[in-house]
Amino acid sequence: MAVSLQLLEALHSRWVVFLRALKLEQFSRTFTHPESGLWTLDQSVAMYGWHGKHHVAHITSLREREKF
Repeated sequence: MAVSLQLLEALHSRWVVFLRALKLEQFSRTFTHPESGLWTLDQSVAMYGWHGKHHVAHITSLREREKF
């Protein structure tokens, strides 16, 4: 589990470097996701943030149920 957390931490560190290098107007650029269609970078960053919190909530709930 520790290796997985280290990988996730490293990934997030890279995202921070990448996103901080962008200009504000670049967040309105679009791309087409193969399953959900047209997205802006701004929308996808917001979804990524929500998705991470969603997973943390699942893990927290499991830990409470299982008394970890």
